[in-house]
Amino acid sequence: MEKVVLKAGVRKSISKSARSELRKAGKIPGVYYSKHGSPIPFDVLEKEINPLVYTTETHLISLQLDTKEELDCVIKDIQFDPITDRVIHLDLLGLTSGETFQLEVPVQFHGSPVGVKEGGLLQILLHKLEIECLPKDIPQRIDINIQGLKLGAAIHVKDMNLEGLTILNPEDAVIVTVAHPKAEKEATATTEGAAEPEVIGKDKAEKEAD
Repeated sequence: MEKVVLKAGVRKSISKSARSELRKAGKIPGVYYSKHGSPIPFDVLEKEINPLVYTTETHLISLQLDTKEELDCVIKDIQFDPITDRVIHLDLLGLTSGETFQLEVPVQFHGSPVGVKEGGLLQILLHKLEIECLPKDIPQRIDINIQGLKLGAAIHVKDMNLEGLTILNPEDAVIVTVAHPKAEKEATATTEGAAEPEVIGKDKAEKEAD
C-alpha cells in the first residue's frame, strides 16, 4: 500500500477556544498516539484530511509535522459535527515496523447474488471488519465476492481466510446473507426499536455490484 503524505502543524495550545479558532481557519485539530511516545496534538487543513475520511478505503499515512518529524500512522477515530457532518477532530495511531496493531477495515462486496435474483433480500450486517496485522500487511479494503450467495445462505467471519490478517470479530458473526423475504419481515417485527441490518433489494444489489 502506498503512503499518503499528510502535512500538519504541532499545536501549541489545546484549549477549547484554540480548537474553535482552528476550525474557523479551515483546519482540523487532532492527536497522534503511539505506544512508544507521548501524544502529539496537531492540526491539518480540512481539505487535506477529507479525502482520507470520506472514502471506502483504508490509507497508510505519512504524517509530516512542521518540526520535520515524519510518522507512519492510520486514522484511529474521527469525530463529526452532528449537524453539518463535517470532521471536527481526529485521532491517528502511530505504527511501528514489526509490531502488530488493530484497526477497522471497510468491506467491499462484489457481484449480484444468485439468491437476490431468486427473490431474496441482501442483508449486509458488517460493513467493516476489525483486524490485527503488521503495518506492511494493511489492506485498503477487504473484498468479498457474493456472486454465488444463494437464498438463505450467509458468509460468516469464520469463512474468511485472509493472508497476513487476523479477524477479531466473533467467528460466528454474519457478514452478509441473502434472507427469505418472509423471514426478514418476521425478524423486523421482533426487533422493533433495535438496530437493523441494511436490507438491499435486487435493484440496489446490482448497482453495488457495478
